[in-house]
Amino acid sequence: MGIDSIIVWLIVGAIAGWLAGLIVKGGGFGLLGNIVVGIIGAVVAGWLLPNLGVNLGGGILAAIIDSAIGAVIVLVVISLVRRT
Repeated sequence: MGIDSIIVWLIVGAIAGWLAGLIVKGGGFGLLGNIVVGIIGAVVAGWLLPNLGVNLGGGILAAIIDSAIGAVIVLVVISLVRRT
């Protein structure tokens, strides 16, 4: 894995985390938090969506959408855990 792949992961993670923070009210964690939430969301979506039979295709836009879906799921779970 090269440095360019890591930079793409960080950018996709930041965008996905930011989008998820907008969708889930009060879910933003700042730049680094959004990157982490976006990358964790990408892992969650990478596991969950194929098991549900959802395939958005390839490319950077599909990666951002996948990661954002996973990040929304992660933020909803975090907000549920915080309430209890």
